Amino acid sequence: MKGIPDSAKFCCSICLDLLKDPVTIPCGHSYCMNCIKDSWDGEEHKEIYSCPQCRQTFTPRPVLVKNTMLADIVEEMKKMGLQAAPPDLCYAGPGDVACDFCSGRKLKALKSCLVCLASYCEQHLQPHYDIAPLKKHKLVEATVKLQENICSCHDEVMKIFCRTDQQCICYLCSMDEHKGHDNVSAAAERTEKQEELGLSQQKIQQRIQDTEKDVKVLQQEVEAINRSADKAVEDSEKIFTELIRLVEKRRSDVKQQIRSQQEEEVSRAEEVQEKLKQEIAELRRKDTELEQLSHTQDHIHFLQNYPSLSCLSESTHSPSANIRSLSYFEDVTAAVSELRDKLQELLSEEWSKISLTVTGVDVLLPQPEPKTRAEFLQYSCHITLDPNTAHTWLSLSEENRKATLMAEKQSYPSHPDRFTEWKQVLSRESLTGRCYWEVKQKQTVFVAVSYQDISRTGGGVECGFGYNDKSWSLICYNMNFYFRHNNIETKIPLPVSSRVGVYLDHRAGILSFYSVSETMTLLHRVQTTFTQPLHAGLGLYDNGPTAEFCELK
Repeated sequence: MKGIPDSAKFCCSICLDLLKDPVTIPCGHSYCMNCIKDSWDGEEHKEIYSCPQCRQTFTPRPVLVKNTMLADIVEEMKKMGLQAAPPDLCYAGPGDVACDFCSGRKLKALKSCLVCLASYCEQHLQPHYDIAPLKKHKLVEATVKLQENICSCHDEVMKIFCRTDQQCICYLCSMDEHKGHDNVSAAAERTEKQEELGLSQQKIQQRIQDTEKDVKVLQQEVEAINRSADKAVEDSEKIFTELIRLVEKRRSDVKQQIRSQQEEEVSRAEEVQEKLKQEIAELRRKDTELEQLSHTQDHIHFLQNYPSLSCLSESTHSPSANIRSLSYFEDVTAAVSELRDKLQELLSEEWSKISLTVTGVDVLLPQPEPKTRAEFLQYSCHITLDPNTAHTWLSLSEENRKATLMAEKQSYPSHPDRFTEWKQVLSRESLTGRCYWEVKQKQTVFVAVSYQDISRTGGGVECGFGYNDKSWSLICYNMNFYFRHNNIETKIPLPVSSRVGVYLDHRAGILSFYSVSETMTLLHRVQTTFTQPLHAGLGLYDNGPTAEFCELK
């Protein structure tokens, strides 16, 4: 050779090092055989392969053959001590793994050896490919965590896993503090854990699929709730507009009737008034003529004119009008005020139902049933009893939250919602969504939920809580619990407690009764489909029982 060849011309453009087992592809560019194979292996899903430099494409994949002439030149360069000068990108920087064998400015490590516990750049890694004993070492991608493989007690490589203590150990640990433990090789444990990892991945992937389904369902629910809400607003606006128009029409009708009656009565009064004025004028004329006649000196003239002048016509004015009580339009105001009060009462009652219906909208996926009392209390609701439904022997107190069976009838007004035979009472509030309440009871008490349209009149099974398909009842009787629905009774083999908790998930169709003490003991659980809003109910029997909705905090 006349001069030293430029080593950069014999560098692989992929690894930036001197060519190793050089191959030349059809476009004329040369690469290390492993570099171009790895590059094309990453394109196996493609049918077209390209040159990393000029991007020329080849179909099919070119067959790679070692370029012996280039290989000889590179070997000669190595014998002369030449190597490719690494660009700045090959030097280790902050956050990179540095070669442990480079002196001066260190190059980036390409691989780490789990046996040597060192990291190597391309040049210093070569012995692991060329020397037989080193070929058996385990190489991994360059990592800064090699020290984690060293036992902190014995400074030895950890190749053993202690299943007893669930930790990696070295061979000295296995003969010392971990002697007699269930010890296996780290490779064996990895194989077993790898299988578990596969199962875990399957579970995770299944959960991802299930969660994605839930997300899709929720998206559909959101779209549905938006459509439903828009339709409800539109329909409500129409209905309220119709109600406003109806009230406006009735207001106009009342005003028109008042004005019409006013005009008629004023006209009639004015007509009577005019007649009376005419009568007064006539009487005054006669009075004047009689006055003149009384002063005449002519007896014959007096006698001839007196009969005609003294004769009075019948009065058109009835004296009774002076003493009768006059009726104007005050009664109309009273009647309209009464209508206003009734409408306000009706709107107040119906508004609570509408409000509960709106707040009862629930688009969330079914939630797990609470377990602890604290979790149940998240859904606590304030319940009051409706006096219009109470049997006449039930006395309501504590702001209509307590019912007591009395020995005599109470003075309730007649009402179509009242239970006439069964000693029962329903809540004022309708229940939807998730609700929880507790009842403190004494003696024979029915703790129930019921549809609003349960029958009220008579003593048949269609009226009793739990004796029909419209109600569900937990019966606390004689130190025992019983559950009844549709006249089917189930005995619950648990002693009666003084406090019963009721959990309702209306949408999920779950109704659960609990004995409440320091813990929550499930007494009975119902899984069904509720077709209407529910009302809480209490039934009291025998002598002197009481039941009260508890204040929950």
